[in-house]
Amino acid sequence: MERFVDAAPGVRLWTEQRGPVDAPPLLLVMGAQAAGVGWPEPLVDALAARHRVIRYDHRDTGRSTWSFDERPYRIADLADDVIAVLDGLGVARAHLVGMSLGGMLVQMVLADHPERLLSATLMGTCALSTVPYTRPDGGTVPVAELPGIAPEVLEMWAQPVVDRGEEAEIARRIAHWRVLAGDRLPFDEAFYRALERRVVAHTGHYRVGTAHGRADDGGMLRTEELARNEVPALVVAAPAEPVFPPPHPQHLTQAIRGAGLVEIPGMGHALPPAVHRPLAEAILAHTGAVDRAADGAVPAVG
Repeated sequence: MERFVDAAPGVRLWTEQRGPVDAPPLLLVMGAQAAGVGWPEPLVDALAARHRVIRYDHRDTGRSTWSFDERPYRIADLADDVIAVLDGLGVARAHLVGMSLGGMLVQMVLADHPERLLSATLMGTCALSTVPYTRPDGGTVPVAELPGIAPEVLEMWAQPVVDRGEEAEIARRIAHWRVLAGDRLPFDEAFYRALERRVVAHTGHYRVGTAHGRADDGGMLRTEELARNEVPALVVAAPAEPVFPPPHPQHLTQAIRGAGLVEIPGMGHALPPAVHRPLAEAILAHTGAVDRAADGAVPAVG
């Protein structure tokens, strides 16, 4: 079921809901410049077996309002949009799953509106915290000294985007995914081609959005709030992650009080078919434990 919700004056966000309407809500929050249909269909379907799954298009992506050039906004406004989606769909509390920038937005909601979350799952992101990382040997590493974005990713991002037509743009996006996916799993070009064709068809054009990269990212740190977190949180570690490589996931679990960690073998900064099943299982194990606890049920053994 598709609906539009109003997030701000002149801003409407496309949303889609899938799964039983009376199941615990689960909201998927995508990364920068990524439309909601960037969440792969098999992953959404797997989650929808036990949840009312909601995905949406950020501002300046997909079918939502493209408004940045006329009305610039902050990254923090994108976090407010998460709440606007929940409000617009009448959802009091939800499980939140955030990827990349979406993981940062979920952290901001976790810090500012914990009463709206049943749980949080974070992947492909970094901690919005100044707490140093503590290595297994007990030594500490300042946040500024944690590994940075891989050079091949930075090189790709530095290249100007030139409109050479739809097919050339899809080829550019596939090359981008090849770099983001890492080198642990075979690259499935057909999967990413179909994904990008679906995004273009959903959006109605192949223009490249740049709004999120230009938006003001000030005021995003939530060090103290994350340190006193009480919402069940899960961090997904991706060993082939080129944007926020290890130990960023481990640092994130230290920055968020009570957070757990699960590693998805071979995963990079992408969601190829090979990770759909283990990722869905990890998310559902996390949300299922929270839902059982809320219902007062005794956790299953084995």
